[in-house]
Amino acid sequence: MSKQLLRSGTSIGANISEALCAQSKKDFYAKMYIAYKESSETLYWIDMLFKNGYITDVQHESIRKDSLELVKMLSAITKTQNNPKSRQSSEKQTANY
Repeated sequence: MSKQLLRSGTSIGANISEALCAQSKKDFYAKMYIAYKESSETLYWIDMLFKNGYITDVQHESIRKDSLELVKMLSAITKTQNNPKSRQSSEKQTANY
């Protein structure tokens, strides 16, 4: 389980790094969506480590809280990138500043 957590956890950062160097908006979305899926998987492995007694309640609560926040951020990014109306709205807001 810990090896799975290591793989999915490190994949998040790697995919975000790739997204930041994306060649197109479609490529950016694809990499960010992979990061989102990996963050969701990481949350699963954190829960499994706790349920099987590998981490304490305090450790689980802290790590899970941080991981859930990352899942939410990546979810918001992918939803915004995938929704043309959201993109137009955020572009208009940015233009006002």
